[in-house]
Amino acid sequence: MQRLILSLTKLHATGSVQHRWLRRDLAGVDRRRTAFVVALVHAPWYNSNEAHEGEGDAMRDAMEELLYGACVDAVFAGHVHAYERFARVRGGREDPCAPVHVTIGDGGNREGLAEKFAEPQPAISVFREASFGHGRLEVANATHALWTWHRNDDDEPVVADQVWITSLAANPACNNKNRM
Repeated sequence: MQRLILSLTKLHATGSVQHRWLRRDLAGVDRRRTAFVVALVHAPWYNSNEAHEGEGDAMRDAMEELLYGACVDAVFAGHVHAYERFARVRGGREDPCAPVHVTIGDGGNREGLAEKFAEPQPAISVFREASFGHGRLEVANATHALWTWHRNDDDEPVVADQVWITSLAANPACNNKNRM
């Protein structure tokens, strides 16, 4: 698995050092040998919670096409103190060849949970909950990884959301050409 950690506090606009690094790094990933590529960001690129609304938009606007072109499988974010999983999304719309987006900023903090979600729930938002929790990504094989979110509000962790993520590198409709 290839992990990319992107910084919201660094310049991320097209042509910036981080943008150039990301383009080079993604171009060097051999998806025949690397089943999954996952990006980690601080502020979510997609968020239906009122907390920190729009704070990741500029970074998304600058970098989303790079991740899409490289068939990045998932983008994990924090910052919003709640949990939310989106479908595979690109440009605000569901796209079967785009990354799954997960906001998992619910590990605990002194400010409490971000409990105000926009209503109605957007169609691209698959699951959301304002609870403390933690997640686990288990790569099962070259084509499938299991994402599980555990709610921690109970006396013990409870599986509240779970999804199999299929590698975009294994999907002929998504990997038939270099999209960068």
